Amino acid sequence: MFAVDLHAHTRFFHGHRRLGDRFDPYGFRLLARAIDVRGLDGVATTNHDYYTPFSSARVTVIPGIEVSTTRGHVLVVGPDPPAETVPGEYTPAEVVELAHDRGCAAIVAHPYRDSTIRELDELPFDAIEINGKHPRTERLVQQLAERHELPLVGGSDAHYPFEAGRAYTRIDAAELTPEAVVEAIRDGRVEPRVATGRSDRALRRLYRTIHARKHPDGLLSDPSPGVGDPPEPDDP
Repeated sequence: MFAVDLHAHTRFFHGHRRLGDRFDPYGFRLLARAIDVRGLDGVATTNHDYYTPFSSARVTVIPGIEVSTTRGHVLVVGPDPPAETVPGEYTPAEVVELAHDRGCAAIVAHPYRDSTIRELDELPFDAIEINGKHPRTERLVQQLAERHELPLVGGSDAHYPFEAGRAYTRIDAAELTPEAVVEAIRDGRVEPRVATGRSDRALRRLYRTIHARKHPDGLLSDPSPGVGDPPEPDDP
């Protein structure tokens, strides 16, 4: 059994590609150190719309990319993610096909933040994510996964190293390789975990405040009718 953060970034900012490319190796070292300190076995590097190979003596690195589709973000994780994608160019269906053609898993990222992918039926996604920034939506994500009969995974969505490992995935596999991770996801041999320490709770409250300002109508985008935003069980 391995513990892997399936959604993490190596830079603190979006855009500024040239500056970011120079910063990424340093950002990755900080990320790997944070994952190691958390006691996790590995991390998927899922930068927005590009993939850069990394390696570490501290943790196992799973290749990945977070693709900005026409309807929201999709994580593509596995042995051969695309090197680069154009934001808003691909539909979710096209990204799923792209992922599968490359032997990767296609995962719905944060389905209740800036995403309407959850409204699209009959797409062969491999899993749905419980996002470390919004564990309050966990019950809604569970219901979504049950409705589509898909496994749940966890990822921190870390952009800063101290965020890494707030949510992660327990993976039942004999070895920790990209191929084994994809196979375990598709077989449902995965289980999400959300950190509940004091600093984790404080960080989530901060993110709720930030996203409440960004989305005045509420943290959730178009939640299911009659379903509210359930309180976190670890809130004091």
